[in-house]
Amino acid sequence: MRIASFALFAALAAPAWAQESGPSAAEVPPPPPIIEGDEVEPEVTILKRGEDTVEEFRVNGRLYMIKVTPPHGVPYYLVDRRGEGQLERMDTLEPGTSVPMWVLKRW
Repeated sequence: MRIASFALFAALAAPAWAQESGPSAAEVPPPPPIIEGDEVEPEVTILKRGEDTVEEFRVNGRLYMIKVTPPHGVPYYLVDRRGEGQLERMDTLEPGTSVPMWVLKRW
């Protein structure tokens, strides 16, 4: 009976002994450093052309959108949707359907 009890105890306790302790709260690794030069937010340049206010939006130095606000009227947008440098006029930033055109890798 003692051998059976010992075998049962060993079978139940063996996984607890084999388990490695995980990192404690004091051993949490530091976050990765922020790489200099990565632009997280777009660079916005506000210009006054005649009576219109023009806002240019750039990411990594590339112009992707212009917002033109006339003194009397509704603002409109010129958007480079394909990244080719061709700006298309849009009255709102929410077209009916817009296909995502992300750059995954550039070399």
